[in-house]
Amino acid sequence: MQASPVRKQKGAAAIEFVAVFMVFFAVFYGLVSYALPMLMLQAFNQASSEAVRRCVAVDPTSATYAQDVQGLARQVIGQQLAWMPSALGFSVSSDTRVTIGADKLLTVAIDYPRERLERVVPVLVLPVIGSVPKLPERLQAQASLQL
Repeated sequence: MQASPVRKQKGAAAIEFVAVFMVFFAVFYGLVSYALPMLMLQAFNQASSEAVRRCVAVDPTSATYAQDVQGLARQVIGQQLAWMPSALGFSVSSDTRVTIGADKLLTVAIDYPRERLERVVPVLVLPVIGSVPKLPERLQAQASLQL
């Protein structure tokens, strides 16, 4: 007894579905897994820029000027990045660097390691594409201003 054409077609449709599903899943996962790091990087840039802008308002004649600037910059970064979930492990004290050079150049830098991000968004290794998402070792943002 021969199989009807309908039965042959069901098997072909299942194979096509698997192939198409794998492509759609890879595209969807890539979109989702790159969206969070890009959002975080833009938030880091915005937070460091805002911290530098707000530090301009600190009185430069104060005896504790450097400490005031560093405290304000860290406070602003904490406020700007308060939306980030604790699962990402961002810490203002360990992931930010605020420096005032001898030439009164204020630099606010945020340096976030990729390992902490991989706890939330796991890396998939796809056969042809490779690692998704393929990110740098550290997500970094920096803003500077001559005071």
